[in-house]
Amino acid sequence: MANGNFTQVTEFILTGVSECPDPQIPLFFVFLVIYGLTVTGNLSIITLTSVDSHLQTPMYFFLRHLAIISLGNSTVIAPKMLVNFLVKKHTTSYYECATQLGGFLVFIVAEMLMLAMMAYDRCVAICHPLLYMAVVSRRTCFRLVSLTYLYSFCTSIVTSSSVFSMTCCSSNVMNHFYCDTVPLLALSCSDTSVPEAVIHISASTNLMFSLITVVASYFNIFLSILKIRSSEGQKRAFSTCASHMTAVSVFYGMLLFMYLQPQSNHSMGADKMASVFYTLVIPRLNPMIYSLRHKDVKAALKRFIRNPCCFLKSIYLFL
Repeated sequence: MANGNFTQVTEFILTGVSECPDPQIPLFFVFLVIYGLTVTGNLSIITLTSVDSHLQTPMYFFLRHLAIISLGNSTVIAPKMLVNFLVKKHTTSYYECATQLGGFLVFIVAEMLMLAMMAYDRCVAICHPLLYMAVVSRRTCFRLVSLTYLYSFCTSIVTSSSVFSMTCCSSNVMNHFYCDTVPLLALSCSDTSVPEAVIHISASTNLMFSLITVVASYFNIFLSILKIRSSEGQKRAFSTCASHMTAVSVFYGMLLFMYLQPQSNHSMGADKMASVFYTLVIPRLNPMIYSLRHKDVKAALKRFIRNPCCFLKSIYLFL
């Protein structure tokens, strides 16, 4: 493949999670199980929070969309990854690569903002309980979620366009298991300062905004919890945000590890493992974290098990 405009590239070769041929089949079954559990768990959250009358609060509205985002994030990556475990030539076409990168950016940015909104929701619920339904109204929730998807889509378009405007070197081998910005930039022969600037500005802005929102929300939450005199009241207030704190810690921990490590310590092997975690493992953990922590979700699941016909009728009416 000669040097030329990046859009002339017809395909890329992905090295995959592991370049060794022996563990490919075992890895296929491991990630197939993870993806199957991710789909099942997130679809269960989406279904329960859509049709159960006890789960129609703003908190579960945001949780439903977090499940949609988690499902989308893993679905953008997992199917192609699973196919590549079974074939010898791990190729992906130019347009398939661009679509995968765009979809990944949409969902990863949307997840950051959704976690920030869920933190704000918990802050209002605990710090200003009497104003909760007025501040976090149904219309406000719908607008916030709509703006999240719109902003994520626009961010994805701008970032993807800047990455795919480069010229490519003679090699089209990408040291990753999906199309991401860092391995794509590594294939460029041209000046990458502009796309790198776009990526860093976008990533740092989104990360800082969401982190500041989360930290500020939980700072106010902790101050409000400390003002509660009874230990039982403090425990009850803390339990309402414990699951979200767990999800936030895991998600942001992986992102900070991925993007803030020194360049001298940068390892594609470590990046691959981190990528596996936040594209496949975290979407699997989210429904487990929220279903185990929230008694309302567990109660809704028990109602579904006891009377599935009623739930199926609710789903039919909902659709």
